[in-house]
Amino acid sequence: MKISVYIIAFNEVEKIRDCINSVLWADEIIVADSNSTDGTSEIAEELGAKVIHIPFKGYGDLRNQAITHCQGEWIMSLDSDERCTKEVRDEIIELIDNAQFEIYKVPRKNFFMGKWIMHSGWYPNFRQPQLFKKGKMTYTMDSVHEGFICHSDKDIGKLKNVIWQFPFKNTEEVMYKANRYSTLGVLKLKEKNINGSVLKAFLHGLWSFIKHYIVKLGFLDGGAGFVIAFGNFEGTFYRYLKLTESQKKWNPPKTQPIKKDSK
Repeated sequence: MKISVYIIAFNEVEKIRDCINSVLWADEIIVADSNSTDGTSEIAEELGAKVIHIPFKGYGDLRNQAITHCQGEWIMSLDSDERCTKEVRDEIIELIDNAQFEIYKVPRKNFFMGKWIMHSGWYPNFRQPQLFKKGKMTYTMDSVHEGFICHSDKDIGKLKNVIWQFPFKNTEEVMYKANRYSTLGVLKLKEKNINGSVLKAFLHGLWSFIKHYIVKLGFLDGGAGFVIAFGNFEGTFYRYLKLTESQKKWNPPKTQPIKKDSK
């Protein structure tokens, strides 16, 4: 059976080469690029990937469009900050000819601030299923943190081996993603008819920090665990604050023309 791998990317020139190199064993590699301007597409084509340019209308829409271009009987989803490992490759190749399930989740191991993160809710962590038979799974149309829709009557399986993820290359990217994802997340809050406030923003942010740093044992990851928890606080806090801002419409008062006082 043939395996297609699709990779979503936008201006990932520093990551796309290693990502594609990790799946050169696949029968087909599709890069769903939202019109990168930094050379991402050129590197992908140089490595033999097929590049499809898809205007960004949210991650759910992007993924659904990407899978329509995949020709293999099995599809693997990989983000540009993820790397397949030899162990996962071997497990997939052995699995697909006699698969018990039609959809599989894949565990991920994250590298951050010079170390492998073993707690903080980051190990092993899962996103949407990353291996599935074509036609057996699609994505919800959420702009960010999109869910998935199962079209199989079987249970969802899990691979034993892990892929690697490198979620942030530096602190600037942590801040950039917190800002970008919090903006996209406002749409989901509005769809749920949630009303925002500064107090809600703080309380949700605080709970996110406590969940990752204490409940999920982030403190055992040292300084990196604190940064992860604090980053979750920021992302959550600003998501609710941006919601509040859009609802309250804090427009400044209009300035009237002030002319010379005639006496």
